[in-house]
Amino acid sequence: HYAHRAPWLRAFVLGANDGLVSVAALMLGVGGGSDDLSAMRLAGIASWVAGALSMALGEYVSVASQLDTEEADIEKERQQQLKGPAARAHELQELTEIYIGRGLTPELARQVAEQLTEKDVIRAHARDELGIDMDAMANPLQAAVVSCIAFTAGALIPLLAGSFIHDPTGRLVAVALVAVLGLAVFGLTGSLLGGAKWFIGASRVVIGGCLAMGVTFGVGRALGAKVT
Repeated sequence: HYAHRAPWLRAFVLGANDGLVSVAALMLGVGGGSDDLSAMRLAGIASWVAGALSMALGEYVSVASQLDTEEADIEKERQQQLKGPAARAHELQELTEIYIGRGLTPELARQVAEQLTEKDVIRAHARDELGIDMDAMANPLQAAVVSCIAFTAGALIPLLAGSFIHDPTGRLVAVALVAVLGLAVFGLTGSLLGGAKWFIGASRVVIGGCLAMGVTFGVGRALGAKVT
C-alpha cells in the first residue's frame, strides 16, 4: 500500500524540498538586488543554517508535544485499571464495543477483548481505543535530526551551485536551473512514493517552487534597484 511505503522517506523528500526552495529563493532575491558574490553566498549560508535549525526545533517541539499527549493518555488507562473490578469491567466493555463496531459479533468481540486484556490490557487499549502503537511511539530527537538533515540536503543544491560563480548572470542562471531540476526530482520522487501521477506531482512542486523563487527575485530586484 502506498500509505505505508517508507513514510520517513516521503517526509525526508518534503524536508529537502523546503531546504531547496528556501535557500534558492533567498539567493535569487539577494542576487537580483546585488551583484556581490559574497553577499549572495552569505545569504545562502544563513538561510541554510537558520532554516535547518528552525525545522529541527519545530519538529522536536511538535513531536515532543505529541509524545507527551500519548504518554498522558496511556497513563490515564493505567490509572483506570487500578480503580478496581468495576472500572476494569467498564474498560473491558469499551474494548468489546470497539470490536463490535469493527464488524465482529458480540460473542466473538467479547472473546477477543478478554484475550487481549489478559495478554496486555494497556497495550490493547492504547492500540484499539487510543490509536497508539506503543512499539512505534514518536522520537522527538530522531525527528529533529532527520528534519535538519533533510533540509540541509536540499539547501546544499543551490548553495553549491551559486557560491563559486563570479559572473552575476551566470550565477543566477545556475541557481535557478539546479533548483528547478531539484524540484522536479523531489516532486517525481514524492509522487512515485505516494502513488500519484508523476507528471502532476512533479509539475505541482516545480510550479510552486518557481513561483516562490520568482517572487523573491522580483522583490530583491526592486528593492536592490532602489538602494542603488
